[in-house]
Amino acid sequence: MRYTRVHMSHSGRKKPPTTAQERGEGPSSVGSPPGAQTLSHVGPTGEMRMVAVASKPQTARRAVAQAEVRIRKETLAQLLNSPKGDVLAAARVAGIQAAKRTSELIPLCHPVALTGAWIDLDVDDPGGADHASIHVRATIEAFDRTGVEMEALVGASAAALTIYDMLKAADRWMTITDLGLIEKSGGRSGHLRRGEP
Repeated sequence: MRYTRVHMSHSGRKKPPTTAQERGEGPSSVGSPPGAQTLSHVGPTGEMRMVAVASKPQTARRAVAQAEVRIRKETLAQLLNSPKGDVLAAARVAGIQAAKRTSELIPLCHPVALTGAWIDLDVDDPGGADHASIHVRATIEAFDRTGVEMEALVGASAAALTIYDMLKAADRWMTITDLGLIEKSGGRSGHLRRGEP
């Protein structure tokens, strides 16, 4: 069991952090082997922390995430003629709404003022296969001190879950799979794309 160390003054009050690492302005190497990537949400004594971003410059941020909903062929007709309304329209709205509220869902995320959010949905009905797929793609943009990877992932997740919710009466065994980040840009790490070195 790990115990969190708390700095106390003689008055009994917690001492304010004094070093950049204690303030969350630098990554922690607690428990990390030599050469490993450090965890920015872990403090120098192993406690969780919200990363301090006040000293970082504001830059244009962009992230793209994906997910896939696999459904039976029979469910595809329900998707196109749903008595609950336009399934894909509901999923788009849900994805955008969730992306805007990511900091309320993920404990250590900063609130970010988004400048753009798009949810693209593509129905794939391959011939000869016993299932169809709905490909979800969430693109999120902001001008801020921290990235929007989590907003993109939450947006893609919420859109996929909304599709499940609206179609579960026809197919309870739908599968949500391949949730992941495709691309991000902005900030210190610059432009990164999945599969590229």
